[in-house]
Amino acid sequence: MEPGMVMVGRDDERARLSAFVRVPDGQALVLRGEAGVGKSALLDLAARLAAADGHLVIRATGVEAETELPYAGLHQLLYPLLADGGQPGRRQPNAVVRTAFDAVTSRVDAPPPSVMALGIAVLDLLSSTASKRPLLLVLDDGQWLDDASADVCGFIGRRLAGSPGVKLLVAVRSDIASRFDTAALPEVPVGALADADATCLLDRHHPHLGKQVRALVLDTARGNPLALLELPTHLASRPGDRAPEDLLGPDAVPLPRRIQEIYATRLARLDHTVRAQLLTGALDGATARSGDGPAPAVRYRMRGVDEAVACGLLVVEPATGELAFRHPLVRSSVVQLSTPDQRRAAHRVLAQVHQEHPERRAIHLAAATLDPDEDVAAVLEAAARSATRRGGAHVAVSWLTRAAELSENRAERSRRLADAAYVAGQADRLDQAHSLALAAAPGEGDNPAAVLANAYLALYQNGDVRATHRQVAAAVERLRDGGTDRNGPTGAGSGPDQHDADHHAPDRSDEHRSDEAHHAPDRSDADQHAPGRNDEVLDRLVSLLLAVSQFAGSRAAWQRTHEILASLGGLATERAWMYAHTWSDVVRHGAGWSEKVERASADLENQDPWDVARLAVSAYHLDVLSPLRPYLERVVDRELDTGATSSGIVMLHLIMLDQLALGQWDAAERTGQRALTLAVEPGNHLFAYQTRAYLAQLAAVRGRVEEARDLQAAVDAWARPRGVGFLTQLAEAVGATTALSAGDYETAFLYAIGITAPGAFRPYTHQASRTLLDLVEAALHTGRAEQARVHALAARDAGLPEISPRLALITHGALAVTADDEEEAARMYARAESHPAAERFPFELARIRLAYGIRVRRTRGGAAARTSLALAAEALTRLGATAWAEQAQAELRAAGVAPQSPAPTGVPLTWQERRVAELAAGGLTNKEIGEQIRLSPRTVSAHLYRAFPKLGITTRAALRDALTRIDHHSAAP
Repeated sequence: MEPGMVMVGRDDERARLSAFVRVPDGQALVLRGEAGVGKSALLDLAARLAAADGHLVIRATGVEAETELPYAGLHQLLYPLLADGGQPGRRQPNAVVRTAFDAVTSRVDAPPPSVMALGIAVLDLLSSTASKRPLLLVLDDGQWLDDASADVCGFIGRRLAGSPGVKLLVAVRSDIASRFDTAALPEVPVGALADADATCLLDRHHPHLGKQVRALVLDTARGNPLALLELPTHLASRPGDRAPEDLLGPDAVPLPRRIQEIYATRLARLDHTVRAQLLTGALDGATARSGDGPAPAVRYRMRGVDEAVACGLLVVEPATGELAFRHPLVRSSVVQLSTPDQRRAAHRVLAQVHQEHPERRAIHLAAATLDPDEDVAAVLEAAARSATRRGGAHVAVSWLTRAAELSENRAERSRRLADAAYVAGQADRLDQAHSLALAAAPGEGDNPAAVLANAYLALYQNGDVRATHRQVAAAVERLRDGGTDRNGPTGAGSGPDQHDADHHAPDRSDEHRSDEAHHAPDRSDADQHAPGRNDEVLDRLVSLLLAVSQFAGSRAAWQRTHEILASLGGLATERAWMYAHTWSDVVRHGAGWSEKVERASADLENQDPWDVARLAVSAYHLDVLSPLRPYLERVVDRELDTGATSSGIVMLHLIMLDQLALGQWDAAERTGQRALTLAVEPGNHLFAYQTRAYLAQLAAVRGRVEEARDLQAAVDAWARPRGVGFLTQLAEAVGATTALSAGDYETAFLYAIGITAPGAFRPYTHQASRTLLDLVEAALHTGRAEQARVHALAARDAGLPEISPRLALITHGALAVTADDEEEAARMYARAESHPAAERFPFELARIRLAYGIRVRRTRGGAAARTSLALAAEALTRLGATAWAEQAQAELRAAGVAPQSPAPTGVPLTWQERRVAELAAGGLTNKEIGEQIRLSPRTVSAHLYRAFPKLGITTRAALRDALTRIDHHSAAP
């Protein structure tokens, strides 16, 4: 609405906006309607009402040319609140908010936080501002907002109820899809004016229309206010020898397009220099009405455009004197009317304007360039790399593709297309990755980009580790044999026929750790992160080969991979050796890598997300993952939204595993379910079954036997025929833990020795060392004390305590419970309890305390065992490890400690929970209960899981007494 214009009609909308502005609570509201229907006028009205009511009003507009520029819209909204010279007396934002702002606007070389973290920071900033003065954020053309900004706006909009004095008002077009369609914010539909209001508006602004023209305008406009204002002016300005209906064009033309044609007619009459100014402003998002506070930094200012103001294309904001397009359709018309050459000229101007903003400059340079230009391609490539490290892998694919188009030679074009294919693969856009890879080298099915794309497709969707390993290994060898090092051609001693002992030692089952010869020579960080072109492709292939080898989990695959790495000589980076040693067999090759993982983790912000994920996998295998978890939690949302989706799911897996290790089992279940949903939707079967394996581990330790077995069976049935040994080993480990939880120690022992034989750690079997306690516990319970002792000694002799803190804890625990004399047992138990990392693994520590307490009670009597048993019982009960907790309670009773009678919590059971609990108390299994009441076994398990804490119990055996007890409490007066 132009200054001084009185709004006609819209009584309901005006009442809603008035209430919206004046209510003290925080709120968000979306206005949705077709172009020209009056959304901007309603935004103006709300802004005036808010300003009159003492609000600080901040305005922003989505810009179609910036939809691929992450956080461009958020920059518009935040800048007036954070820029120097802002509102007097405003409390300075805290460091988190300032850091978040700097990250999203590229002021610092740091990754932006996740949508949640950034949203919380923005909410804090808005709340601190509103504590001094109520705040209204007004966003027009929300459909053109970049996805990252729209996600943050949606996040804060859903949470404004807890931020009094802060309101968000957004206008979006109904005919264009946007992130606000699924933002779950309250909406007000803005429709056409009623007939009477449309007539009133037309007569008020065009009172002298002839009867025929007046009727034609009303019929054509169909209540669209912008059409009612513009159509009469258009008709009056046209030659009089044509009928009015001919001037308006065919009825089939959509109304917004008719209005754009009207603006195009006016634009055509302007001087070309004026049109050039308007075009440059339109492409840069020039708009007025920025509200209070300073305008966003570095926006193009149109000059010498009085002619455009006079013909109604621009308006002047009275408060600021800034120029703005009268309506968003004017801006669209300016762009559509221009020629490609004119747009390129405008983009060249804007590239100069935005010299200090690399990504914005790159976009304009790309749009300004027609012919191949290596300098522009390099700028785009650098912007894509920056975007990737800031959670923008999706947009990086587009920029790399454009950089390839602008490359001056075939080699650079192919390389950039291969880069785009690689990033697309990491972003889980596997089909796009395949297409880009083929474009990188048409007709060359064995080119590295095609191998990468095809291998990711085969690995993630089909779990085809055997064929994928062969193909990737062959590609590495081809690149090795035909490639060059930064220092020249691959030299003697690095070819496939010269595997000298300095790089690779043959695997031997009795060999327990690698020699120094297995470690790559130290290379500086600069060397790690600035590889040559061939090296970069080689690194990607090697990383994929290592990932495939890890999922294959076979000795043959790993031996072949180690041979290839050794043959690469100096081309194999320290990172490659780190992954090879820590992912393959930590018992033989893991010693000495923890410090290097810690050193590499000091600079996560400057690493690509897939490198961070791979490094964190090494940290997991070495049980030093917890220090990396805060970073993973900070960036995982952004990667899942707009970044490297596959790396994001890996990060979720790692977060879940750390939560599982720390005893945060409820959080681990939530994380696992989220990862499962994300993997299932795009058909990433490998990650889906990996997630199910981790959920099965969690169910097993919690005593949810039926659920654990169902998941174990599903994982094994998918993974075993495909040779995905990583998952079949996990399934076997779940089988062992589940059997222990069910008290079936013979089955547990059979599962454990299926993973590795007592007294040995099967080479390249990642679960061999992780299931040490399971094998020892199962052996002790089945009368195989000698085999338990042999296995504990093998762990000591293999040097497990030097490899990782968890392996140190469980090795000392295993030695304590299998020792030949009490003095050694006490000494080893003390080492386990006093280990600095013991509390980081509460489940393992509690199991060691329980096993040691059982030993002490049987050898030295109940009194000596009570402390360790009590500590075990408390921890296991708190964790929810039901079977072990019940065993600890039974041992305490045997040690002379009277059991505490659990009391109901006071939280009533639902009807379904009570029904399931009664059937379970009668001895039915989850499957039998499900068949009887038509529920799945997993749903039955969930009902019992919720019922147990309400009843104050941890096992099914206690159900009958608990149900009797609550019946007694209910009957009591």
